[in-house]
Amino acid sequence: MSAVRVVRCPQCGAKLPPGREVVCEYCGTRCVLDESQRSAAKPEESQARTGEMPKGTALRLKTVQCVDQQGIGIEACRMLIPMDWVFEGGVQWLLNNPGMPAVLAFRARNQANTEAFEVFPNISFYWTNNPMVHMTFPVGTLYFGNEVRPPMGAQQMLREIVLPRYRGNMPGLQIVREEHLPDLAQQVGAGAQSAPGAVTSADGARVRVRYALGAQRAEEEIYGVVEVTHVSMPVMFGTVEHIYWMADYLFSFRAPEGALDGMAELFWTITRSFQLNPQWYGRYLQVSQYLIQNQIQQIQHTGQLSRIISQTSSQISDMMMESWQQRQATMDRISENFSQAIRGVDEYHNPFEERGVELPGGHNYAWCNALGEYILSDDPNFNPNVGSNLTWQQMERRGP
Repeated sequence: MSAVRVVRCPQCGAKLPPGREVVCEYCGTRCVLDESQRSAAKPEESQARTGEMPKGTALRLKTVQCVDQQGIGIEACRMLIPMDWVFEGGVQWLLNNPGMPAVLAFRARNQANTEAFEVFPNISFYWTNNPMVHMTFPVGTLYFGNEVRPPMGAQQMLREIVLPRYRGNMPGLQIVREEHLPDLAQQVGAGAQSAPGAVTSADGARVRVRYALGAQRAEEEIYGVVEVTHVSMPVMFGTVEHIYWMADYLFSFRAPEGALDGMAELFWTITRSFQLNPQWYGRYLQVSQYLIQNQIQQIQHTGQLSRIISQTSSQISDMMMESWQQRQATMDRISENFSQAIRGVDEYHNPFEERGVELPGGHNYAWCNALGEYILSDDPNFNPNVGSNLTWQQMERRGP
């Protein structure tokens, strides 16, 4: 008797029914399988190693909106993720740090497999050469909302802070590779001179790890930047140095072991699609300025936060808009830096929103609808309007 062979959907990992042209019963992806894919001894393992979709498979993407439920109450950001993935997390208000009153922390993940894109919260730190401060605020305590800890490089930060805090409970955690990325810090604008008399610097890195995730082995690549600001103040018996540093731009890509490199195109498309809402960001900056100007060291409860937010305006000053534009351009620069490692992206014209959108390259046809959903396919006979109650329009590819 021949062995039973299982072919799985490359989009969500569910088992596919037999046949050449099939539709995944779990996520609705239409798959066209050639003879080698249907007769291979273990096709699902081959696909997991490469991370690439078989020819003819439709890639479905949707727009997800992250709403700041706890604080301002409006959309904070939006991005593209695969249709069957879920979005978890959002805006977290810290209530004890006037300089950084809120952070973004979320994860988009495949419900049926290990693939995930995650953004970790920024972490602010403080250090000084003043022994009196250390007597009151030892390492690990909070100094005006900043964790007391000596500064370190980006590789050390990922290895000694991010991994223990966010992946320390993963069985069999193993560091596969570390890489210093000084260009990453430069591209996000980290290390720019922030104030007269302050000396700033920045460093970037990434680390790749493997660990057990349920019955599977997962591989994850984590990126991060360290920004350090030194401020020296003369005192009676010398000079006191205050060091404010931050671990930021912390994000990661995760996939089954052996599939991570093959999915780089999809992950960087997700990264590049990130859009920060200028209205939300403007009011966030106003809250931070209000806390600093009024010397509010800690918000006591969410009711106080609501009252402070109610005093902010939806109007955005030129300075705030410039700050938002700089932040928005950051993700573009990050993804452009690594575009040589993937096949690239194609730009299409979205007729519903009258703007360009960048999607994974290498597909012949692209469709969109008014909900911000996209389908990419190589099948000239595929039409998503058939059997759908939505209106799909084929998009035109821009550029050469």
